[in-house]
Amino acid sequence: MKELKVLGACPLDCPDGCSWVVTVRDGKAAGLRGNPGHPYTRGALCTKVNRWLEQAGRPDRILYPLRRTGRKGEGRFERIGWDEALGEIAGRLERVVAEHGGEAIWPYWGTGTLGYVQGLEGSAGRRFFNVLGASAHHANICSAAGSAGLEHTLGSPGGMDPEDLAHARLIILWGTNPLTTGHHVWRFVQAARREGAYVAAVDPVLTRTAAQADEHLAPLPGTDAALALGLLNVVVGLGAQDEEFLERRTLGWPEFRARIEGFPPARAAEITGVPAERIVALGERIARTRPTAIRATQGLQRHGGGGAALRTLACLPGVTGDWARRGGGLTFSTSGHVRLDRETLYRDDLRPGPVRTLPMSRIGHGLLEVDDPPVAALFVIAANPAASAPHQGKVRRGLAREDLFTVVLEQFPTDTTDYADIVLPATMQHEHADLHEGYGHLYLTWNEPAVAPPGECLPTTETFRRLARRMGLAEPALQDSDEELAEQALSSGDPWLAGITLDRLRKEGFVRLAVPEPFLPYAEGFPTPSGRLEFVSARAAAAGLDPVAGYTPPAEVTDPLRAARYPLALISAASHHFLNTVFGGNDELRRRAGGPVLRMHPGDAAARGLESGRRVRAVNDRGAFEAVLEVTDRVRPGVVATTKGHWAKFSGGANANAVVDERDTDLGGGPVFHDTRVEVEPAG
Repeated sequence: MKELKVLGACPLDCPDGCSWVVTVRDGKAAGLRGNPGHPYTRGALCTKVNRWLEQAGRPDRILYPLRRTGRKGEGRFERIGWDEALGEIAGRLERVVAEHGGEAIWPYWGTGTLGYVQGLEGSAGRRFFNVLGASAHHANICSAAGSAGLEHTLGSPGGMDPEDLAHARLIILWGTNPLTTGHHVWRFVQAARREGAYVAAVDPVLTRTAAQADEHLAPLPGTDAALALGLLNVVVGLGAQDEEFLERRTLGWPEFRARIEGFPPARAAEITGVPAERIVALGERIARTRPTAIRATQGLQRHGGGGAALRTLACLPGVTGDWARRGGGLTFSTSGHVRLDRETLYRDDLRPGPVRTLPMSRIGHGLLEVDDPPVAALFVIAANPAASAPHQGKVRRGLAREDLFTVVLEQFPTDTTDYADIVLPATMQHEHADLHEGYGHLYLTWNEPAVAPPGECLPTTETFRRLARRMGLAEPALQDSDEELAEQALSSGDPWLAGITLDRLRKEGFVRLAVPEPFLPYAEGFPTPSGRLEFVSARAAAAGLDPVAGYTPPAEVTDPLRAARYPLALISAASHHFLNTVFGGNDELRRRAGGPVLRMHPGDAAARGLESGRRVRAVNDRGAFEAVLEVTDRVRPGVVATTKGHWAKFSGGANANAVVDERDTDLGGGPVFHDTRVEVEPAG
């Protein structure tokens, strides 16, 4: 029996970007484990990815091209060959371009894989769509607001090295639940604790992580910036600001100090619902503890003021000078430090002219209301918008258009494939080559294909190479191999990529960026227009926004008229057993997760005469979803909490996104999943 160990990388939308090892026996994947040699992930995978090979072998795996035979949404298909599938797609695209122009095509990339070759980071197939003049896709559904906010303050969304949390003496886990959504960072938190560090969690819900912290503060969703300003009011009131850092490394301190003075603890308490004495106590702890580190992730910025929230949180270590200390600062994403050559991957220069941009979080609007030209062809790649996009009813109405030609590249029969005209079978990670970063660490990872694809599954890159040939598109760049694409991505010339080649990655599996040790990205300056941390941003002013960092209220949660009609703010956070909607069809993980659960504070439940175990309906004017009620004080009063990732087809036809609006955040045009009000009533 021949046995091989093949190095690869988890492709999923998680900051940890795990390195893994596939055991191959006689050409079959026989085992999967985390790579024990990786300094960040150290051999451990999560409860979801531990079932990866089981997932790949599911009996409902899509192995061949399919053509729709029923009505859209029914999910009835017949098997066809690749030649027939490509011929039909080519013919339909040619007709769309002839009738409406290339912009009538929307390539819709999701976060099902984040690779630079096969996935979102490289927008696999983008060159093909550029040649056709298709609309540009704005992949805004994950971290757009927070990234934009950090760019206004820091000049980059890149923050401190998460490994340096081990050197912090105060860690604030702000709107993040890493024990569910990226557990490897917890080892560094625990290392800091062993040296005496104090851990505070800020979250409207007592999550797995918050329950392990030394302290938990539960603000009203979307009021985090007001809490940050209240904490800074205490810090400045004690004279604990770092005057030298403020003088040398920041811009606009007098204006921001005036903003801070407007948020005494009593006002911050009124806005956030966190008692003033708790704000004072944590503010005093920040004032006397160096270094202080903040870890804030994506859930925090999914509301109307999400950009301002991250912008203001990044100011806190500017006031205390923690950006200049190892173990201090803020970590949201490390992607800003990974400077691969995206322009060469994308080849937007192949477009015949300027094109419009369509945001992925507003797909319902794009399919139903955009009309110049209308979206006539939709390609869905590593995405499941029927389950994961806001305003679910609107999205489904758009996908149900009979005049919309929809192609879905997928591995399983998701809610979205049910609406496809053509489904193309896509490979899974251990079956193709790819290049990855981890947006929660500083390593690049190569994924070597371990086994041949099953059935007639193809890598996304190969699908578009074949489609380009079928359409007679002669641009040579459309035929670049996966290895050529990876080498192009690595050729940016950025000094932090020095010495990182494809050959080295294939041999070693992963390589740390060539950053200084220790890595203090902003100790000597910031990549802003001024070269300083900008409490006051000219770019914000030019965009018609408040130039001074501060608090922008959530649009719906703090609306008194909305609250009178729908008195409960909804949080739909990550599930411990799903990753977005990936694994939502896995029988064992669905069993472990159970059906949708809605958690409610005892006081709110009593006011409605509701008890645990009751099937309830969360409703507003956009839609409704059903869940089983759990009455618990792990949720603060006025808030109800559920988890995302459930496929609607297994959840009564709707999930939590049925009640979420398509509105944009203040910065970056991100979605507002956590800026939603509902009422809860008995179901049935």
